[in-house]
Amino acid sequence: MSVNIHPLASVSPNAIIGENVIIGPFSVIENDVVIGDNTYIHPHAVLLDGSRIGNDCNIFSGAVIGAKPQDLKFKGETTYAIIGDRTVIRECATINRGTEVTGRAQIGTDCLIMAYCHVAHDCTIGNHVVMSNVSQLAGHVTIGDWVILGGLAKIIQFCTVGDHAMIGADCKIAKDILPYALVGRYPGKIEGVNKIGLRRRGFSDEMVDDISSFYSSVFFSGFNTTDGIDAYTKNNEHIIPEVQMCVDFIKRSKKGIVR
Repeated sequence: MSVNIHPLASVSPNAIIGENVIIGPFSVIENDVVIGDNTYIHPHAVLLDGSRIGNDCNIFSGAVIGAKPQDLKFKGETTYAIIGDRTVIRECATINRGTEVTGRAQIGTDCLIMAYCHVAHDCTIGNHVVMSNVSQLAGHVTIGDWVILGGLAKIIQFCTVGDHAMIGADCKIAKDILPYALVGRYPGKIEGVNKIGLRRRGFSDEMVDDISSFYSSVFFSGFNTTDGIDAYTKNNEHIIPEVQMCVDFIKRSKKGIVR
């Protein structure tokens, strides 16, 4: 096993470290830490007990992973902060561990968590997610796949953001965000469908048009949410799976949805 650990790094002998890992000077790796193959831990990064880092990750200087939850219900139980493969954590980002509720905070694969972002306890972040600089997640937030958060975006506890949504800079989100949504303003408001993002990810024009038609019925036709769904359903004999996912998301929402 080839591991490059700088002599000025503080690395516990109990940590489990994969092959071809680089650990820079003044970084701290505590006892209950697992680091996957080909991962680079930059100088001054801190991986505390409960950190689980995947393969091919980059953890930049000043990032702190696995700190205790900022939550009074946490009583010192063993929990985890899990980072998926090929995810990049930039400077001074903080990812806390979970509490007894879920046991973990988790970030998926191929994500980019930019500088000074915060991921609180019990959050779940999907794959291919981008959190721009200083975006902040409170506890128990769920972020779907391919979501983009603009700089300084703020999401309060227990909110869910659906797949492929894009939230603009400095938005405050206090309710759930529908899949495919383009959200802007302060506080956050539905502006339409994230059409550019969907087309970049291979959605056909027909699929995007169907999603846009659903959004028009629910958000831009003067209906409340329930009546908007009913109107769309009456006018569309066949509902594609992507639209059905939106309908199911609305029905499951406990916080209500941003309109």
